[in-house]
Amino acid sequence: MKFVDPKTDIAFKKIFGNEAHKSILIEFLNEMLELDYPIESVDILNSYQPPKFEGLKNTSLDVKAKDTSGREFIVEMQVAKEAWFLQRAMFYSSKAYSQQLSIGENYHKLKPVIFLGILNFDAFSTTSHFSRHLIINKENREHDLKDLEWNFIELKKFKKTESELQTIADKWIYFIRQATSLDHIPENANTPALKLAYNIAEQHQWTIEELAVYDAQEMEIHRNENVIETARMDGMEQGIEQGIKQGIKQGIEQGIEQGIEQGIEQGIEQGIEQGIEQGIEQGIEQGKREGEQVKALAIARNLLVAMNDTQIADMTGLTIEAVAELRNND
Repeated sequence: MKFVDPKTDIAFKKIFGNEAHKSILIEFLNEMLELDYPIESVDILNSYQPPKFEGLKNTSLDVKAKDTSGREFIVEMQVAKEAWFLQRAMFYSSKAYSQQLSIGENYHKLKPVIFLGILNFDAFSTTSHFSRHLIINKENREHDLKDLEWNFIELKKFKKTESELQTIADKWIYFIRQATSLDHIPENANTPALKLAYNIAEQHQWTIEELAVYDAQEMEIHRNENVIETARMDGMEQGIEQGIKQGIKQGIEQGIEQGIEQGIEQGIEQGIEQGIEQGIEQGIEQGKREGEQVKALAIARNLLVAMNDTQIADMTGLTIEAVAELRNND
């Protein structure tokens, strides 16, 4: 046996939006949703019609139904991740709610609208594969505004194997997530509606036209996944390239800064060393000069009696003024 993927448009509508097999949608909703009272009967508002290939682009992915009490249900299968999907889910539900009334009608005629999104991607940070979102009073946690609610099944978070399935809800999620990988109907698919869903999904039950549309939609899904993966890889490559360029730039800038700092440090160090050396040399020279000066003065003092100032200056190298000053002091 080979099953189609229930996540594709045509398969999803053929299984869950089939007016001839409403028991499937009824059981699925009753098992997945925490309803105040169970659904007994539904009218499918956009029931499945065998498509023509040229109408592929118009195939709708959601199933809309109304039960005997007037409650409306929107069941949507979302394969590709959309940036604003959650906002769109709230918009669709609110729009369906507001469109129940014509101008002038009383508000008491409004009936609840319940949204169930089946997502082939992670949308929330929780680890649970199922989440229910209500309008709650922040202070007392009371659920007074009951007419709108949003429920989500995150398929990728559902990790149970066939032997681990316990509830009927588990078995429905397993069917949607794993049908294409199976070659038999699981033994624990033990409700009439679930068995019927597997039978409808079995490819031998499909017409050539339906399979042609199904194959086209499968290719479109894979193409979109490839586009997303390619974009992700390109983004990674660009990020790596930009990171390398930025790293080189920062390295150069840091290198220049470090070079300047090192140059300053080395210049200061060399300046100190050169200053010390020059100071020592100058000190030695100064010492030599001072020593020679003292020696010349001593010689000049001894010659004051025998020679005149000019002769003493020529002999010692002192200036005539220095010799005269020495003579006057003596």
